[in-house]
Amino acid sequence: MYDILIIGAGVTGCALARHLCHYQGSIAVIERAEDVADGASKANSGIVHAGFDAKPGTKKAYYNVKGAKMYAKLARDLNVPYDPIGALVIGFSDEDRQTIQKLYDQGVKNGVEELRIIEKEEILALEPNTNPDVACALYAPTSAVVSPYEMTIALAYHAAQNGVEFIFNAPVTKIFRESDQWHVITPKGEFTARAIVNCAGLGADELHNMISDQQVRIIPRRGEYYLLDHTVKCPFSRTMFQVPSKMGKGVLISPTAHGNALLGPSAEDIDDGFDTATTRQGLDFVLEKCRLTWPKVNIRPVITTFSGVRAHPDTDDFLIGQVPGAPDGAFEAIGIESPGLSASPAIAEELGDQIAHYLKLPDARLVKPPVPLLKPFAAMTEEERAAACKENPDYGRIVCRCEVITEAEIRDAIRRPVGAKSIDGVKRRTRAGMGRCQGGFCSPRVAEILCEELHVSPLDITKSGGESYLLVGTLNDIAKEARGHA
Repeated sequence: MYDILIIGAGVTGCALARHLCHYQGSIAVIERAEDVADGASKANSGIVHAGFDAKPGTKKAYYNVKGAKMYAKLARDLNVPYDPIGALVIGFSDEDRQTIQKLYDQGVKNGVEELRIIEKEEILALEPNTNPDVACALYAPTSAVVSPYEMTIALAYHAAQNGVEFIFNAPVTKIFRESDQWHVITPKGEFTARAIVNCAGLGADELHNMISDQQVRIIPRRGEYYLLDHTVKCPFSRTMFQVPSKMGKGVLISPTAHGNALLGPSAEDIDDGFDTATTRQGLDFVLEKCRLTWPKVNIRPVITTFSGVRAHPDTDDFLIGQVPGAPDGAFEAIGIESPGLSASPAIAEELGDQIAHYLKLPDARLVKPPVPLLKPFAAMTEEERAAACKENPDYGRIVCRCEVITEAEIRDAIRRPVGAKSIDGVKRRTRAGMGRCQGGFCSPRVAEILCEELHVSPLDITKSGGESYLLVGTLNDIAKEARGHA
């Protein structure tokens, strides 16, 4: 039995688990997938939004602004890539100017600092590659970019270092309360706790509706992206938004925290929340919209396209706190779509304190500081590289040529608490496979290292858990089958 069971290992669930380490209690995180950050937390724009887009008075507005102000320290403490590059929301017409004025007014009411409306001359001075037909823009210097999957992983690392247990491949099929305890049923068995927290993303409405007489609905909203090779400099130094629509913040062009250029997303409501396919229609929409910002848009350096599905609540606002219409001890943070990444530290702090107060948990006697992450070999000086290779010869073996990732870094990513167990798990922790060849060169060697570290057969290695096996059999199997048909 646990004090707290958190369902969902996205950025919100992992941030909550980390914050709850400040209290004495037994905590576990249950996740349907084989790793943290498997859903929207790995496939989004990676923007720490300033907070001007959310309607004043909403939970989105409150948690966005508070969370964004927490990010610089959080990223520094966890050694996660973060860059306060600022953002522009550009407009081309009188109607756009009215929208930008509205966004400015909202931002001021929400407590966003340093906002201002700027005109064409200043826009082109700041960002010369902008469409010269631009008329005005909202300038938000406090906007930033972060690596969303690395943030989620770092939060999970720190939580695990402080005693949080992570249970993977365990989709929740039933929840009920009995004898003052919550019972959570999964294919991996039954777990009990004094309190449960629903952070299940796209599946959160199903879990909410199991225990509450006040039903909610989550609408899967898919966004598709282009990602360009970081060896080609992004044409903009800031995040470039267009005026938002009712479906979201609009198509953007932005540098990522690792220097790639990111184009997208589209916005399409779909039936299947796990359908992360990319479509010709969606990608063409992104490209058409991007040409308005960047007329000379060039997708020749595109190294991949991808999509993420965000959990849009029918209330159009975050649902955070005790679950209404449910027995005591049930909490939730659901409908955490954009700006959920920005809001997650603030949600974790306030919801975590609320849960700890409900359970009367004492403060932790000691919270261990994060174990420092290895400095990327690609970011080392020649002197640092020589010293690293001398101390650990595995640094002398480059596995991923595109991103200059060494065997030492890959083995460390597997050995850490909440370590990598798949090709994509290694990729998100080290960037091996994120470069121009998208794993075409390094995947076989990464698979070998996984086998060595996890003591499993090559037939057990997957791309991303589930049935995504890299190999379907051996040459001996094929030979036996052939002889059987002879």
